This record gives sequence, C-alpha cells and structure tokens, in this order.
Amino acid sequence: MPLRTDTVEAAARTLRLLEELNRHRVASLDQLHKATSLPKSTLVRLLKSLCAMGYVANDRRQGGYAVTSRVKSLSNGFRGDPLVVEAARPWAIAFTRQHQWPVAIAVRDGLSMAIRFSTIPDSPVSPFHATVNTRLSLLGRALGRAYVAFCPARERRKLLDMLAISPEAEDAPARDRARILAMLSAIRRQGHAERDPLVEPRSSATIAVPIVVDNKVLATAGMTYFKSAIRPEDIATRYVPSMVGLGRSIATSVQALM
Repeated sequence: MPLRTDTVEAAARTLRLLEELNRHRVASLDQLHKATSLPKSTLVRLLKSLCAMGYVANDRRQGGYAVTSRVKSLSNGFRGDPLVVEAARPWAIAFTRQHQWPVAIAVRDGLSMAIRFSTIPDSPVSPFHATVNTRLSLLGRALGRAYVAFCPARERRKLLDMLAISPEAEDAPARDRARILAMLSAIRRQGHAERDPLVEPRSSATIAVPIVVDNKVLATAGMTYFKSAIRPEDIATRYVPSMVGLGRSIATSVQALM
C-alpha cells in the first residue's frame, strides 16, 4: 500500500527541521522559519513533538531550541558541545539556586573560550546581563586559565606556543613562558583558576574549574561574583569546594549521556 502524500510530507518536514537544528547550538523560531520556509504554526507543532520525544529541548535561557543527546540514536552529527551543555544545565541551575551567583559553562573555540550556557537568568545578583556566546581569553580569564591549566600537557604546550605570537593583549603573558607555567602549576595545585585581577570589570571576579572526562577537558565552569559581597576566606572555604564538586558532577553526567 503506497504511503499517503501527507504522511511523507510530515516526515520530510520533521527531518528537514532536525537537520537545521543540528547546524546550530541554539536556534530560535524565527531562525528556523527563515531557514526552512515552514510556517511558524507547523514549526511549533513539530518542535513540540520533538521535545516530547526527547530529541529537542526548548531552553529560554539560551534563547531557543537545541538538539539533545538522543539524536545520537539517529547517527547524525551530534557534537560534544551540546552534550556538555545538556549535562551541565541542571547542575548549574541548582548551584545558582543554592548560592545565588551565576554560573557559566564555556568550551574552547580556537584560542578563546566561548560561553555556551549561563544561569544569569536564574541569578538575582549577577554582575552581567548576558554572556552566552561571549568569547574570553585563555590566559586572562578564569574560564580560560582553568582550561589551559588542566588540559593534557601536549595540548597545553601547543596552545602556549600559539598564544605567544597572538596579537591579543590579554594573551601577551604567554611570551613569558616561565611565569605562565608557574601560574598554571599553581592553579593545578589549588584545583581552580581565578580571573586576572587587572582585567575589567574589576568590581567582580570569577573562579573556574575544569570539566574533565577521560583526562580531557571538555569545558570549564565558572562562578562570577561581586568582590565586595564575599570575603576572600569564604571563597576558599565555601565556594571553591562547591565549584569543584559542580565540575565533577557535570563530568559524571556527561559520561552517563555518552
């Protein structure tokens, strides 16, 4: 018995939508409408179905729709970046609900760290309004320092070689290899990284930890706070252990999703 034309068309629209979603980390309804030429009413119906089936998640914090790890079952293009974000999301939100301060999840993108998820919408005391897709330096920012300090030694050497010839001002310290190596060694000993105190805005600070799976740093997690609101001793005794635990919990969730 031949398939009904409307059934084939529905399947084609669903697959076209999934293909478009898979090209983006996050896609809004307007973006999907322009890319697929499908009516918005159709897109909303298809997206609800895909969300109900677990292939897509609607996350207002990131401004749209994103594929979930379940698309791996379709053997089509699921990237590790969304996997880390998916695993980190509930842990980061829970952390901010408990401690109030916002958490960012960043992945390395070339010689920068790119923020892919943030709990700023959940924080009543965030120093920033929005940070998703912001790019940060590897040596001046806590999220970058945590990556370089804890990534495999071979990768670290390669990154420092490239940063040493980078024209970016925040990468200039890489030219003093001995000082940078000493700083990175200290970060590994203490288990977390901090933002360069000379980097603006100086009214706030960030502490960051790596998310490590199979000896590879998949991402970094950072908590940003106002310096005037927290005593230095509280950072060491309360927030650093909580952030280290956050990084380990996310790593465990990543492994469960693989």
